[in-house]
Amino acid sequence: MNTPLEEVEKALHIEDVDRSFLLRVVQPGLIGLMDGSISTLAPLFAAAYATGNPHVAFLIGTSAAVGAAISMAFAEALSDTGEHTGRGHPFVRGGIVGAMTFVGGILHTLPFLISNLAAALYLAYLVVGLELVAIAYIRYRYFKMSFWLSVVQVVFGGALVFTAGLLIGSA
Repeated sequence: MNTPLEEVEKALHIEDVDRSFLLRVVQPGLIGLMDGSISTLAPLFAAAYATGNPHVAFLIGTSAAVGAAISMAFAEALSDTGEHTGRGHPFVRGGIVGAMTFVGGILHTLPFLISNLAAALYLAYLVVGLELVAIAYIRYRYFKMSFWLSVVQVVFGGALVFTAGLLIGSA
């Protein structure tokens, strides 16, 4: 039987493991997913609206996803050593951020492999919606944020970037 002090120490260890997982994996992954899902919207949809060509939109969306992934990976890997913050090895964090940035950017780009622009756009809208709900869920699940407030915040940010792409692509 454990003493109360042992129970507290055991609970603290579990909390430290969870905190470490949050700092080393979940938070970098969420940053990447958010950046990839949001930052690639404007160039992707601007290209789709400006050219009316799904293939061109696909190429630009893919280049935006790859460029954002490389940029975010380097930014995270060079931000701190992880020694003082407990955030883990910078190359591992950079890899997680880069990979998740690519995933966030490429998922709503893939529908533009469809040759019909209208169908590609509708499918991309659906994928973006699912990405935003996934981001809100991760914030809710791991960071104890209100799910609906998180949805509103994430959708608002996504709507701003999407609107920028729409306005620029329609100019």
